[in-house]
Amino acid sequence: MTSRGRDQLPADVPFDGGLQTERTLLAWRRTCLALGVGSAVVVRLMAPQFGLAVVPVGLAGAAVAGVAYLSAGRRYRAAHRSLASTSTLTSGGRTLAGVVLVVLLLALAGLGYVVEGAVRS
Repeated sequence: MTSRGRDQLPADVPFDGGLQTERTLLAWRRTCLALGVGSAVVVRLMAPQFGLAVVPVGLAGAAVAGVAYLSAGRRYRAAHRSLASTSTLTSGGRTLAGVVLVVLLLALAGLGYVVEGAVRS
C-alpha cells in the first residue's frame, strides 16, 4: 500500500496484497457453479425413475445457485468498498442461505433416489 491514506484508495485497486476478498469471491463462485451443475445432474439421473416430477427440483436448485452466485459478487463489492473506505461492513448471509437451500434440495432428491431404489429391490 502506498503512503496514501485509507480513505483515498481507488475502488479498482485491491485492498490487500494477498487478494483475500478476491479469492473468497472465486471460491463462492466455484461452489455456486458446482451446485448448479449438481442440480442438473440430479435431473439427469433421476428423470428415468421419477419422470418430469424431478425437473422443478433441478430448476429450483439451479435458480437458487444462480442467485447465490450473483449475491457473492454483490457481497464482494460491498466488502471491497468497506475495506477501501472507513465505512463498516454489514453482515450478510444471503449467499450462505442460498447454498444451504440448494444442498438441502439436492439431499432430499438424493434421499428420494435411495428410497426409490430400495423400494424397487
